[in-house]
Amino acid sequence: MCKKEFDSQELMEKLVSLCKRRGFIFQSSEIYGGFNGFWDYGPYGVKMKRAIENLWWNYMVETRQDVEGLDSTIICHPRVWKASGHIDQFSDLMCDCKDCKARHRVDQMPDTTVCTSCNSKNLTEPREFNLMMKTFVGPVFDEEHVAYLRAETCQPIFVDFQQVRIATRQKLPFGIAQIGKAFRNEINPRNFTFRSREFTQMEMEYFCYDENSMDIWEYWKNERIRYYKEKLGFTDDMMRIYVHEKLAHYAKAAVDIEVKFPFGWGELEGIHHRGTWDISRHQEFSGADLAYVDENGKRTIPTVVETSVGVDRTFLAILGNAYDEEETATKKEGQDTDIRIVLRLPVAVAPIQVAVLPISKKLDENAQKLFNDLASRFRCEYDVTGSIGKRYRRQDEIGTPFCVTFDFDSLEDNAVTIRERDSMQQVRVNVTQLKSYFEEHIG
Repeated sequence: MCKKEFDSQELMEKLVSLCKRRGFIFQSSEIYGGFNGFWDYGPYGVKMKRAIENLWWNYMVETRQDVEGLDSTIICHPRVWKASGHIDQFSDLMCDCKDCKARHRVDQMPDTTVCTSCNSKNLTEPREFNLMMKTFVGPVFDEEHVAYLRAETCQPIFVDFQQVRIATRQKLPFGIAQIGKAFRNEINPRNFTFRSREFTQMEMEYFCYDENSMDIWEYWKNERIRYYKEKLGFTDDMMRIYVHEKLAHYAKAAVDIEVKFPFGWGELEGIHHRGTWDISRHQEFSGADLAYVDENGKRTIPTVVETSVGVDRTFLAILGNAYDEEETATKKEGQDTDIRIVLRLPVAVAPIQVAVLPISKKLDENAQKLFNDLASRFRCEYDVTGSIGKRYRRQDEIGTPFCVTFDFDSLEDNAVTIRERDSMQQVRVNVTQLKSYFEEHIG
């Protein structure tokens, strides 16, 4: 099956249009003109987003004995961000155009002496802009009550390390994982959901001894690559590894898994060897004892290996890889071919896995029973509006792998027609065998 090729701008426009039209993603507060850098996930979008999160959580936490889960608050004690360095160092270098008033990130300017909006050379000197989102806790809005929305989900993991370890009786090495919101005051949000001001992260911090930490880092690098290939169907030609040559003073190694987004190559996930920096800093700033003591009484400040990926970026990468258009013959001979828009989504993350389509509203009672039975096991939708052809097309556009058509013959032979999304091939299956059929094809 040959997938149609699009240029980056064309593909991005098609995805944004499809996401709005079919209720995947649309701009926050759109009736007020929208709010740049913030996105709402609609009915199909939230199903797919939850599926992505659940897939990661099952792989990283539920099927392992050495990784525990955490759900921390979005607002932490302000000293957490002082210890992590975010308050002092988490910033972008920016400059302003004095003529058109546009503001630019210096690292994104092809020529740092020329405004990318109006080509003026009348620019301010570059200045640091902190990316932390500030708020206030309590009734008084002054500096004593300043707090910050978390810029990443990993810092609360470090802060809660000792409590999680004690509660779960874990010994080194072990990990703590979290899925949650993070916030960054991006000056220039861009590329749809790739760079936003509010986003969801999936992070795992693996605590270990320094002696074998590079082996553990190598293990997690390979494990994460394997995840994308086996679980999401990413091929070698849509992934590449970027090795960081310039490292933070506390780090031993860092790589990014980059993928082909609709706009081009971009970072999806980072696998970082963070050394003992994080635990040491929080121990210093809090005064709490965060050392690990083994059965022999030996004290160790744990070394940390991190895997960090954005849910929104994963969502966008999957959409870009799944979007396709193909020409199909129309019913009447002599007419031009028609274009079928289809999202070839992996079954594991498709918002709807099975759609039940009664051929007539007169079959509603029996078809509803079938839907209720399947919906207890799979993500299902019941669709009775419009012709069967139009309903197939709707399901193709939201990426539904299987459609089940209940027709008048079903009343006689107790069988239904299953139509597969990618090939459009159809097979007749007895209702009593439906669950086993989908368990084999969906899992």
